Amino acid sequence: MAAADHANSTYDRMKELKEFDQSKIGVKGLADSGITSIPRFFVHSPDTLDLKKPTSQTCTKKTIPVIDLSLFNTPNKRHQLVEQIREATSTWGFFQVINHGIPISVLDETINAIKAFHNEPHEVKSKLYNRENERNGVMYTTNNDLYRAKAACWHDSLTVWMSPETRRAKEEDIPEPCRKEIVAWELHASKVAEALLELLSEGLGVEAERFKKLGFLDGKLLVGHCYPYCPEPDLTLGITSHTDSGLTVLLQNQVGGLQVKHDDEWVDVEPLPGALTVNIGDFIQIIFNDNYISVEHRVLAKASKEPRISIVAFFNVGYHNDSDYFGPLPELLSPNKPALYRKFTVPEFSESFYSKGLDSKSFIQKVRL
Repeated sequence: MAAADHANSTYDRMKELKEFDQSKIGVKGLADSGITSIPRFFVHSPDTLDLKKPTSQTCTKKTIPVIDLSLFNTPNKRHQLVEQIREATSTWGFFQVINHGIPISVLDETINAIKAFHNEPHEVKSKLYNRENERNGVMYTTNNDLYRAKAACWHDSLTVWMSPETRRAKEEDIPEPCRKEIVAWELHASKVAEALLELLSEGLGVEAERFKKLGFLDGKLLVGHCYPYCPEPDLTLGITSHTDSGLTVLLQNQVGGLQVKHDDEWVDVEPLPGALTVNIGDFIQIIFNDNYISVEHRVLAKASKEPRISIVAFFNVGYHNDSDYFGPLPELLSPNKPALYRKFTVPEFSESFYSKGLDSKSFIQKVRL
C-alpha cells in the first residue's frame, strides 16, 4: 500500500492511537498477529520517507570509525587513543569501540535477556505497560513519544532508570527475564563510559575528571529496544532521525538498521561482533563549544524475521535545579574562541526533550548565540 493511500484515508488518528496504546499489545504484538499492513499512525510523511533513499552510491561505502580501547592503560600509547577519539568525535560524532574489557559472553547474555523479555507473552508484558514512569523507575511501552510525535515508529522499549537515586528503579520492579543482566550491564557500561569521558576531556586538553565533576555519570538510563518484523518497512521507521543528549553507549545484535548522517548522507552502521557503538549528544556539543558534534541518527524498519535488539545506556548529568547553570566550559574559551551558546539549566534541557517528539538539535538551535 502506498504512503499516500494511508495518509489520505479519513480516520480519527487520536482514537486509533488510544485504542492501540490501551491494548498494550505493542509493535511486537502487531507483528506476531500476522498483520500484512501497518496501522496508519505508523506511516511517515513522504518527505521523511524520501530521506531513506541513499543520496549517492557512496552512502553504503562509508563506515564510522572503529577504535581499539586496549591502549587505554598503556601510558606511552594513550595519546594515540586520545587523538583517535578526538578525531572521531569532532568529525563523525559516532564510533565503535573494540577491546573494551567486557567479555563477549556478557554481551550475548545481555542481548538475549532483553530479547527474552520482549518475547514474553502479552499477558505478562501488559502488566508492565505504562506511560507514567517516563522519568523514573521502570516503563515498558511503544514509543515513549507516541502522543507527541507526528508519526509513530516501529519499536517497543523497556526503560529502566538506574540513577540518580531518586529516579532509580527498584530491582524487584525490573522484569525477571532480564533483571540480573540489566543490573550487571549498568556496571559494565558505566566503566566504559567513564573511560570514554576521560578520553574526551583529554582530547581537548581539559582535566580528565571534568565530566565526572560535572556529574555526567550521575544520570543513567538503560533502554532495551525491540524492532520486530515490519510488513511495510518502506512506510515507517524503526526510530525517526534524532540526536541524543549526553554520552550514549549502544550494544546491538547482528541485525542492522542503525544509520548515521554524515556529510548529508545516511551511512549504515554495520554491527561488528563484540563491539559497542558510541555517540555524543547535544549537551556535550554545547559544553565543548562545537569542538565535538552530536549527529543525527535513526533506525530503519526491516522485514527481517529476526528482530533487531539493542540496549542503549544513556549517561547525562543527574538532577539539578533551576539555579545550576551549564554552558561552554570556561577553559575552552578565549577572545578568539568565544562561547557559541548561552547558559541553560538541566530542567530547561529536560523540558525541551519531554515536551515534543524525538527531533534533531532543536535545543542546540534554541541556546545558540
